[in-house]
Amino acid sequence: MQKSPARPSAPEGPLHLPPHLAPGPWRQACRGLAAKMIAEFSYEELFAPQPLAPGTPAAPPGTPALPYRLALPGGDYRFTARRGAYGSWRVDPESVTAPDGADPDPVRLLHAARHALGISGDTAGHLVRELTATLAADAHHAAHPLTAARLADLDHADLEGRQTGHPWIVPSKGRLGFSAADTARWAPESRNPQRLPWIAVHTRLAAYRGTAGLDTPDRLYDAELDPDVREAFRRTLLARGADPDDHLLLPVHPWQWDETVVPLFAPSIAAGDIIPLTTDNDLRLPQQSIRTFLNASRPDRHHVKLPLSILNTLVWRGLPTERTLAAPAVTAWVHSLRDRDPFLRDECRVVLLGEVASVTVEHPVYGDLPEAPYQYKELLGAIWREPLTRHLDPGERARTLAALLQTGCDGRPLTAELVARSGLAARDWLRRLFAVMLPPLLHFLYRYGTVFSPHGENAVVLFDERDVPVRLAVKDFVDDVNVSDRPLPELADMPADVAAVLLRERPDFLCQFIHSGLFVGVYRYLAPLVEAHLGVPEEEFWGMVREEVLAYQRRFPGAADRFALFDLLTPRIERLCLNRNRLLLDGYRDRPQRPHAAVHGTVPNPLHRPAPPAPHPAPHPAPHRSARPAAPARSAGGRPAVGGAP
Repeated sequence: MQKSPARPSAPEGPLHLPPHLAPGPWRQACRGLAAKMIAEFSYEELFAPQPLAPGTPAAPPGTPALPYRLALPGGDYRFTARRGAYGSWRVDPESVTAPDGADPDPVRLLHAARHALGISGDTAGHLVRELTATLAADAHHAAHPLTAARLADLDHADLEGRQTGHPWIVPSKGRLGFSAADTARWAPESRNPQRLPWIAVHTRLAAYRGTAGLDTPDRLYDAELDPDVREAFRRTLLARGADPDDHLLLPVHPWQWDETVVPLFAPSIAAGDIIPLTTDNDLRLPQQSIRTFLNASRPDRHHVKLPLSILNTLVWRGLPTERTLAAPAVTAWVHSLRDRDPFLRDECRVVLLGEVASVTVEHPVYGDLPEAPYQYKELLGAIWREPLTRHLDPGERARTLAALLQTGCDGRPLTAELVARSGLAARDWLRRLFAVMLPPLLHFLYRYGTVFSPHGENAVVLFDERDVPVRLAVKDFVDDVNVSDRPLPELADMPADVAAVLLRERPDFLCQFIHSGLFVGVYRYLAPLVEAHLGVPEEEFWGMVREEVLAYQRRFPGAADRFALFDLLTPRIERLCLNRNRLLLDGYRDRPQRPHAAVHGTVPNPLHRPAPPAPHPAPHPAPHRSARPAAPARSAGGRPAVGGAP
């Protein structure tokens, strides 16, 4: 039997010191993460900073930065911050000082706040590990800096490796389960292309699904594997006495094979139902989701999404069995909505990166244990997603929406560099961005009662050769598509296998996917960058977003009942909390279902009232013609906020 892939053996001789674990990068990472912790914990009302000047009222959005103090056991943390839309905070990293005057350290900050926050001992212990791993990843970024101009020159794959992680979740790169060697080999910031091994699984355990054109496994393998590789796989199976026609082929993450598949599927391996093969020789790069790989050797081939039993950004990064099985059917249904709709198909020309094939492998025992932790139901399988390169027009290039939040080592945001290269005024460029992004998302919501989760990695902006936004691409359907619980006629003919896996939510919860996924999760951070570096006030930024929503509504006046049903302009929205869940609700406990984000109170909606008009409003640009957060769980709100004046 072929030797199983394993992690590298421990090095002989002197231990290797990672170059990014040096004082300079580490200090920068600590300052950045401490500022982020104060800002995001304050947004979720876990912290309650007070103005430093006695009697100073809370600063409204748009006012200059003010000094604040965060009162904690052991002393005050002091910093300057500006308030922003949705009640957010923007903390200056260089202004943060610890009680003893030392440089801020987010782990020490957590230590000081743990009892006041009411964090349990087990949660605090695991959180320290996640924070330290996140700091190490941030230090790696700090040790390999690029200017904004260099970032703008990178292609989509290279820019993925330069992303700094979830802007809202504080321990955004915890990756519990990875060693330092695993991180160096498999983390996206390591930018380390790797070959993935394949396995063959008997159809007693494995099932295949594909969209039209990939309705049989052979059609997928003909596209994904060179003939000599397929023949080598066939010979290996025959040499084991196995019938190739009775087996399905899929790649497997080497870490997952070593840590999860061999220990938990040992009986199936011993019985010959799972047979290891060689690699397919293609080099692949992990994307920001860490479990999805793009093919660096053959960019025309599919991206592959693999289960990875590490805990990262709130959940275990496996592949749920029933959703993996249904992925191609969900893709076919979402594509059918677009393809029958002239607005989406011909005007927006939105790209929907379909999950077009899947192999699902169910564990023989865990599949019959619904009460078992959900991580044990997401162990083995693969999803093949369409590559973006197939959909690009000549001269187009792609960047994830998250990239627009990046700042170069020269202090210049990537967005400012793109605006300068476009030749457009900042306001005109922003109008183009909103006109590209919002109409297709609004149309799916209002017309079909269907939402994606358009967060920074799921939403991809396509730019022309001048770096002007021209189209939108969206990915990750099976995990992040939800539909209305109302009996809308447009949902009546949804196929049964799709209806069985898509979550149905009430209208205001569907609106949360756009508010929290896009507006709170991305635009909340983009707006202050635009104000500071492009001179567009934050209030005006949100006024332009509102105007794009109203422009869509004027375009389709017959859908007024849907605009009222899915009300994006309501005065307040519920505050979705991503950090509060980890700290106070779920912690690190096992559970049979994936955890949901918490809801704590409400925040003012910046889209509720129109902002003053821009000084010289440009004509509304027409669409270019050449061209989840999980459902929020109801929370009692956790414990009182920390940090008020004693």
